[in-house]
Amino acid sequence: MPVPMPMERKQAAYSNLDERYAIQGEKYQGQQYSHIYFTRLHHMRNLLHALVPSWKPQLPVTTVLGLEQGKDCIIVGTIYKHMKLKPSILDEYSKERSAIPLVKPHNFMHPDDHLILEDESGRVTLAGEIPPAAFVTGVVVALHGKETSAGNFLVEDVLEAGLPPQTALSSADEDKYVVFVSGLSVGSGTFNPLQFQLLIDHITGHLGDENEQTIASNIVRVVVAGNSVHISPRFVNGQTVASKDQSRITEPIKELDIMLTQLVSSLPVDIMPGCHDPANFSLPQQPLHRCLFSGASAYNTFSSCSNPHQFELDSVQFLGTSGQNIDDLYKYSDAKDKLEFMERTLRWRHLAPTAPNSLGCYPYTDKDPFLVESCPHVYFVGNQDKYETRLLEGSTSCKTLLFDHPTYPPCFPGPGKQKVRLICIPRFSESGVAVMLNLRNLECSILSFSASFDA
Repeated sequence: MPVPMPMERKQAAYSNLDERYAIQGEKYQGQQYSHIYFTRLHHMRNLLHALVPSWKPQLPVTTVLGLEQGKDCIIVGTIYKHMKLKPSILDEYSKERSAIPLVKPHNFMHPDDHLILEDESGRVTLAGEIPPAAFVTGVVVALHGKETSAGNFLVEDVLEAGLPPQTALSSADEDKYVVFVSGLSVGSGTFNPLQFQLLIDHITGHLGDENEQTIASNIVRVVVAGNSVHISPRFVNGQTVASKDQSRITEPIKELDIMLTQLVSSLPVDIMPGCHDPANFSLPQQPLHRCLFSGASAYNTFSSCSNPHQFELDSVQFLGTSGQNIDDLYKYSDAKDKLEFMERTLRWRHLAPTAPNSLGCYPYTDKDPFLVESCPHVYFVGNQDKYETRLLEGSTSCKTLLFDHPTYPPCFPGPGKQKVRLICIPRFSESGVAVMLNLRNLECSILSFSASFDA
């Protein structure tokens, strides 16, 4: 009987680019959030001013305070979205005092919502060709229009920064894969250990025939995009945990560590924190402490990373989050799918425009780490309801953004012919689906696992 030839796993050059999201060097001295908005406006205004000459060269650029009634001009500022249904701390207090609890909607949009543009000189209410449903608080744009007799600014056209510059992809002649998985929720009622074990066995080459094992040997990295464990809320409500319940907090983490150890013994793994993981709540979430993973952290193939997570693999630039930024956009704006929200964040050149207004973030004083200065080749978000993907292609033209689309324009001005693979990663504990990306052509496929006999 012939002895099968041993297979070697392919390797890929890896570089972690998470330094911009580290907060170890920051000093909190009671500062508020105005600094991050000023930094964002200053950075984005410089970009937009550079685009204006090729957009509307005949029009002057002015400030809100410098508006003149009936005179066409361009203003640049930060959008504030006034929302009737937006939650407030007073509503939370009244709900606690009320015998009848308030209904909490999944989306806070209302027909009476309107937009306001702010700069250092003042603010003005917007009207005209700018749909409130397509924007959120924190986005910086340039607007063409004129002041009306009512004191509003009548918008005729909108300019955004568009897709940032992108480095060229080097040509590759062999298949190498990255596997994305999120929402493992170890310890929850939906977690199925057998389902996750099937995924591990497939990636490590312990499942399938020779063809399947050959494909598995081409997997060069696994990225775990947040919400890996589930700890019951009753154990993290600020109350003292009874000694008999303390083991229930650590059990999901120990179980996750055992399973990750199987993976890291075979190939490199990046793990990102999510909103349900034992990490800081505000973005950017810092890496999960290595002491939580006594088994997996013994391997140099184990990498605990931040959220957002940015890295390079064989010249392919990756950028991703555990999903909080896109979930927050879903609450305060409208789109046909989650991929469109992802497109908008790239077009706005900002990963989390709603931070710090409705999404928690660290109060930076001299930088905004969520600004997207380089266009990734792969942009992923974890913990979504379903798997979705699309190849986004940028445009070299800088045309006016007319609102043909019911919610948003399909135009993406940018300095080159950018191509970005957008990926929504579903929650594995609910779907049994992981996503596999080919580094050679940025094509995606899914790995689907089921532990039920009727599947």
